[in-house]
Amino acid sequence: MAKKKAQKFSVVNELFEGVLGITEVTRTGTVKIKRTDLKNLLEEVFTKGAKAAAGGERVRFPVIGTLVRREVKARKSGKGKNPFTGEEIMIKSRPESKKPRWSFPKAVKETFAAKKNW
Repeated sequence: MAKKKAQKFSVVNELFEGVLGITEVTRTGTVKIKRTDLKNLLEEVFTKGAKAAAGGERVRFPVIGTLVRREVKARKSGKGKNPFTGEEIMIKSRPESKKPRWSFPKAVKETFAAKKNW
């Protein structure tokens, strides 16, 4: 028996399936979506995306960026200097940890870099 490959998390697919579940079609053929249902759906999809990223998966949110888990190395304690006063200080040790990292697409970075948008 072949193992099933775990399916990658897709924000677009999750939103699409969720919107299909919360839409209501009236007798006249218009589509209605309640604001609270849409808000709850968006929160649910972002939470699922965050959990997938915490599990080590790279989650892409179209247009706004990518969420990924970053491994932070452990650090030993030691002596250092305060750059403002020059006073010697004791730097605490830090255990290794996993933290979220958000990266923005090139188009968003260019929009913020363009002075005409300020």
